[in-house]
Amino acid sequence: MLRVALIGFGSSGKTTLFQLMTGARETARAGHAKGDTSVGVSKVPDARLDRLTAMYNPRKRVPATVEFFDLPTSGRTTGAQTLVDIAAYRNADALVHVLRAFRDPSVPHPPGTIDPARDAQAMEDELILADLGVAERRLERLEKDLKKMRSPELEHERDVLTVCRLALEEGRPLRAVDFQGEDRKRLRGFQFFSAKPLLLVINLDESELTGGGEAATRVDRAAKAAGLTAFLLRAATAAVAVCAKIELEIAQLDRADAAAFLADLGLKESGLDRVIRASYDLLDQISFFTVGEDECRAWSIVRGTSAQVAAGEIHSDIARGFIRAEVVGYEPLATRGSMAACRDHGEVRLEGKEYVVSDGDIINFRFAT
Repeated sequence: MLRVALIGFGSSGKTTLFQLMTGARETARAGHAKGDTSVGVSKVPDARLDRLTAMYNPRKRVPATVEFFDLPTSGRTTGAQTLVDIAAYRNADALVHVLRAFRDPSVPHPPGTIDPARDAQAMEDELILADLGVAERRLERLEKDLKKMRSPELEHERDVLTVCRLALEEGRPLRAVDFQGEDRKRLRGFQFFSAKPLLLVINLDESELTGGGEAATRVDRAAKAAGLTAFLLRAATAAVAVCAKIELEIAQLDRADAAAFLADLGLKESGLDRVIRASYDLLDQISFFTVGEDECRAWSIVRGTSAQVAAGEIHSDIARGFIRAEVVGYEPLATRGSMAACRDHGEVRLEGKEYVVSDGDIINFRFAT
């Protein structure tokens, strides 16, 4: 399961969005009262799974999911140094920074004025400072170890961390540094905050969300108005525009009324769904499906994953005993209406363990027990 940590300053709407996305309202309130991190799970919206479920009418429908973490905020900042010791935040696959862009005199913003670009940079600076402390402490330890014994492995680690320290001292987040191959894997081991993909959620006034245009156009317009254009030029950084006030109203409606409300706004899906989907896309995740009368399920994997590794997402025994993968694309199956029809048209393939799974593949794994 993908793990995403929410960060943000007080009165940004961060916890409201967490509660709406995960449905963990009472859990969040109780956790925040104790100062604990709240945890909730969101389903990744996918019309393909809806279509497959309608085709197979299974006993179970299981979507891909994203796990969200939310730490209660107090005062001017979440305190990135506080996050350092929280395993859920260190182990998160990505960060979602909720930025206040709405103006409401009844809800004071701790910094005093509304400035999303300032808040984004302030948080980035905190994350960079926290990472710099980690890098410096590890480099000090490495220097001591290398004085005792020469080690090519430790020397290479020192070189990688030196690059990290220099970037951090310059105020650059590590997600903007181009590490490749083994160095990228090594970097993940340190769980640096500024190396994690970053999604900026711009929490708008209602009038700004209803400005018309496609969702992408609205995000561009909101990012430009908020002064966030430069942030979005950085690697592994994206943005979504939402309005928590409207999302609260939508959450209280039934499905038909919610759809009509969104249509009036010119939107195809809720802001919450867009946040969940953007988090999924930011991590370069794709979905493959397993289907049948018992269950239709979406499985999350990183783009570029081989068939054998994908099989391991279902069960390690399937990966270990992998023989072949029976594969058909979503579009042919949705068009033909059945696997049998796809076979008749030669659209079902047998693939080996090195086959790279494509987004939307429907797969039946053959394996030896």
